[in-house]
Amino acid sequence: MIKEEFGKDTIDTINAEDLTEVQFLAYDNLILSSPTWFDGELANYWDEFVPALENMDLKNKSIAIFGMGDQWGYPENFGDAVGLLAGIMQSRGAKIVGETSIEGYTFEKSRAVKDGKFIGLMVDEENQGQLTGERVTNWVQKIKSEFNL
Repeated sequence: MIKEEFGKDTIDTINAEDLTEVQFLAYDNLILSSPTWFDGELANYWDEFVPALENMDLKNKSIAIFGMGDQWGYPENFGDAVGLLAGIMQSRGAKIVGETSIEGYTFEKSRAVKDGKFIGLMVDEENQGQLTGERVTNWVQKIKSEFNL
């Protein structure tokens, strides 16, 4: 959906499981995604890439992050992976873009919330799949602006 909103030929899609340092550093604007696994963890492919990030300077990178989660099944850590990824990227100097409202979601806490907003886009196909299309459209318009596209 995100690729379609941008225009199919404007985004390169790289599977995070196959991501290399060279590929990651080749872009100024990145859109990252991760589901929240188990009790608020990053997917293992991101865990495996984190050591490579420790030596990267991301000061000239703008990064938007979206995540998938289940706010009703895991209300105590909904979208934590988005917050974890954002923290790692910010610690290396990246600018995080694409914050969204927490309105319309029902959860107890989330590492993806900063200053009363999600620091990226949260998608809950399990419970609110009917809202995903509109949320994606609005988010893509926002990050296009923040990416200066």
